[in-house]
Amino acid sequence: MLAKLKTSIISPLAVHDILQEKKVALFSPTEFSRIFKVPMRNTRYFLEAYTKRGLLVRLRKGLYALKELIPNEEVIANALYQPSYISLEYALSRSGIIPEMPYTITSVTTKITATFTALGRDFSYQKIKKVAFTGYVPEKVGNHTIFIAAPEKALVDYLYFVSLGKKTLNERLLIDRLERKKIRSYGKLYARPRLDMLITDVFANKKL
Repeated sequence: MLAKLKTSIISPLAVHDILQEKKVALFSPTEFSRIFKVPMRNTRYFLEAYTKRGLLVRLRKGLYALKELIPNEEVIANALYQPSYISLEYALSRSGIIPEMPYTITSVTTKITATFTALGRDFSYQKIKKVAFTGYVPEKVGNHTIFIAAPEKALVDYLYFVSLGKKTLNERLLIDRLERKKIRSYGKLYARPRLDMLITDVFANKKL
């Protein structure tokens, strides 16, 4: 089938079938060009034309999905902006540490802070130090693997931004099951005395 795609006209049916066969949920123009062995000019034309026709979905500049294979939003969160891992309020809610489920899927990154909207959902990425870009774990979501902060790291990432005055401390943290040593260890990665003090205060107030 790939041989047919070497012509200047890319068959939408072939694209549909091959992406499904290979289970390619998300792809860039470069990856599309490599998979189907066609020039970038043809790739760009096809992606633009068939996004308008509804075969494909453009999630952001340079990232597409086959409409029938759109993955879980957590998978999209990891792919929209890299490197990143899910953390902060979304990860805390997912772990049962805060009762509210935020509308935005929150992540951290070593790149500049950014926000995207895709498929009607907001995705935010807060910049952290490279040395603190750790404490996340792989987790299977369907046929995909996502990276999400361990509960203790999600809390520390969150408290870091509280210490910066960029977030407000949630008064209903449910953290009885968390390991305090891990929290303090992750906190040291930020080398921020105010964060260390906040962690101590939250312990003292039995919010942690």
